[in-house]
Amino acid sequence: MEVAGKASKLTLTDLKSPQIRTFWITAIAFFMCFFAWFGIVPFMPAVIKDLGLTPQQKYNSIIAAVSGTIFARLLLGKLCDKYGPRLCYTWMLLLGSLPVIGIAFVQNYEQFIFCRILIGFIGASFVITQVHTSLMFAPNCVGTANATSAGWGNLGGGANRLGMPIIAAIVIACGVAEADAWRWSMGIAGVVCFLMGIVYYKFTQDTPEGNFKELKASGKIKTDAQSKKEGSFMTAAKDYRSWILFFVYAGCFGIELTVYGIMDDYLQAQFGLTRGAAGTLVACFALMNIFARTLGGMCGDKFGIKKGLKGRVQFLMVILIIEGLILATFSQITYFPLAIVVLILFSLSVQMAEGATFTVVPFINKKCVGSVSGIVGAGGNAGAVLAGILLKSQNKVAETEAAGISNSFLILGGIIVFAGVSTALIRFTAKDEAKAAAETKKALVGAVPIAA
Repeated sequence: MEVAGKASKLTLTDLKSPQIRTFWITAIAFFMCFFAWFGIVPFMPAVIKDLGLTPQQKYNSIIAAVSGTIFARLLLGKLCDKYGPRLCYTWMLLLGSLPVIGIAFVQNYEQFIFCRILIGFIGASFVITQVHTSLMFAPNCVGTANATSAGWGNLGGGANRLGMPIIAAIVIACGVAEADAWRWSMGIAGVVCFLMGIVYYKFTQDTPEGNFKELKASGKIKTDAQSKKEGSFMTAAKDYRSWILFFVYAGCFGIELTVYGIMDDYLQAQFGLTRGAAGTLVACFALMNIFARTLGGMCGDKFGIKKGLKGRVQFLMVILIIEGLILATFSQITYFPLAIVVLILFSLSVQMAEGATFTVVPFINKKCVGSVSGIVGAGGNAGAVLAGILLKSQNKVAETEAAGISNSFLILGGIIVFAGVSTALIRFTAKDEAKAAAETKKALVGAVPIAA
């Protein structure tokens, strides 16, 4: 889909422009979704005690938390192409808030797992975020915009480690029993997501030119019937590059999700840290999204400006291979100070790889950006599910929990390196390269104003 009026600069203070206003709102919405998606993690000791969960049931809940998101991302990518990101995000926030609130009322393992699967649907917010920013920003800065909105949204996955205990402390101070604090905290997170859905509907638009409905009526973009042959989910699914990027995103975002879910336990088992100290370190890991993912997007854009679309792919390959080697190295370290240094480097590389992935995605097929984004985004969660299964299997055969996690990290490091090498298969036609170069040059000379 060709959209006019895309912003050529990421001027964060220009709130009057629909591009920047949408950027901020979509980043905040994504933050709230991630905050709620992983909001239960800081409370898992209390949940295990309250519901009587076994260690295997705990691992099952980790897998459940990301499995539902796979299908939701595929579905929402397709719906974004059809109805536009504004309506998709609105309804996802409104409906997705219900299981977040509902988990506050669970009484057994089965109800808990069911709610965690449904809560995973709000993880599909990532796809809508990437589609919306792709529609708002020009080729010279689309990677930076995508990476920054996603990175700042991902902060919710770390901020909840600090924010949820604060919310719990507040509700306890208001007279709620400590044993029920996790329930009230999740309920509050769900209500905030619901309210964010209303904000999204009122203050964003699908493209710089307006919403899909009006643009279709005026003939500025093709109707569903007109565009069906040119850009559809099946078009994206038949493009082998979508599935290579699916694998790539499994090797970066999927691994980051896995680390979020298990690193607390690993630091405690391997290095004898307290849960509070381990949780703080993991939160710091997640908070690197403030700049790390943006850095990956910026580097991808820079390589794209200098070397074209193949330059974007080359940078993605390099950063993925680095990520895999660092994770494999981390798995073998037993000296705590060195482990923290390597963990920081891993955090930087994995988040840069995520940002770099979505400097390539918008150029795979512009007629179905949503569907391509949905497939690639689903890859992240598929990777997390498979990594969770690997962790569960290694935990069964290893002598200790720390050994099982360490073995898993070593295996995953090798898989990530292979994913990096596989990007060499991604190719673009001379026509695609020329078109992207022309659009980039036009944006660089300021031909597209930011407040079009």
